[in-house]
Amino acid sequence: MFKHKRILTLLALLPIVSFLLASCGKAKTATKNQTVTVVLDWTPNTNHTGLYVAKEKGYFKKHHLNVKFVQPSKDGAEQIVASGKAQIGISGQDTLAGAIAKKNPLPLTAIGTILQHNTSGIMSRKADGITSPKKMEGYRYATWNLPTELATIKQVVKDDGGDFSKVKKVPNNITDEVAGLKSKAADDIWVFYGWAGINAKVKNYPVNYFSFRSINPVFDYYTPIIIGNNSFLKKNPTVAKEFMAAATEGYKYAAKNPKASADLLMKAVPELKSDQKLIYESQDYLSKYYLTNSGNFGTIGSKRWNAFYTWLSDNKLVDQKLTKDQGFTNQYLPK
Repeated sequence: MFKHKRILTLLALLPIVSFLLASCGKAKTATKNQTVTVVLDWTPNTNHTGLYVAKEKGYFKKHHLNVKFVQPSKDGAEQIVASGKAQIGISGQDTLAGAIAKKNPLPLTAIGTILQHNTSGIMSRKADGITSPKKMEGYRYATWNLPTELATIKQVVKDDGGDFSKVKKVPNNITDEVAGLKSKAADDIWVFYGWAGINAKVKNYPVNYFSFRSINPVFDYYTPIIIGNNSFLKKNPTVAKEFMAAATEGYKYAAKNPKASADLLMKAVPELKSDQKLIYESQDYLSKYYLTNSGNFGTIGSKRWNAFYTWLSDNKLVDQKLTKDQGFTNQYLPK
């Protein structure tokens, strides 16, 4: 009799258990996507490919994220992220330093790097023979007249045995580096080779180029980098991890599939199709810089990060001395 009642009770409970299980299943699949706004450092380009790949291939969606990309205003990505108008942004280690090394630092932290090596340096006309920093003497360098920029040029010229005072300086109002050299608006220009150098190659314009990191390893700092708003990171660590997991998938895909990822970038940003050959060539070049030797994306090395910030502090290029490991973390990267 007791056994019979227990069976009837269990049978009566089955619909309730089934309903609860179904409800749990529905709740899991109905998880609402978290909206994350990402402010770029410039107009969309091949530095950002992995992010657009992550969106186009559904990696962000898989990680329960609805990601919106916006372009920076005149205040720059750092101010926009610090204000909370965007949760994530694209910056550079040099730019971030000025934002955090002051009495009232902006609430920003680098949570990953896009490129594993700094691809910037000096590009000039082939015929002028400016193959090293010392040979910039007597020629016109196009400058933005920024303290860190000029200190960098001064350092590499000195390291190469040259005299920085002999480098002529003209205002940098150049928007297309190849056109600027062709028109002789300047003789040598600071460029990011993955875009301007490749553009010279695509246009079959003969140039010389040397990287800053080939002259002094202190300039192999991280740029561009992914930064986050400190309050957002503290309150939403899981969301930040999901974002970096999706971004990692996007950049790993781009590293292995340069042409396909370039196609996805141009699909998302159709105006780039007017420079299709440049996009393909630039993507092929940059895809080799996305990952570490061990195949990881985003990892920032403490030694290199600190070396550059020590150089900035020693040369009094920041308001407040930067401390060890200040401004970055790898904790949001996939394990």
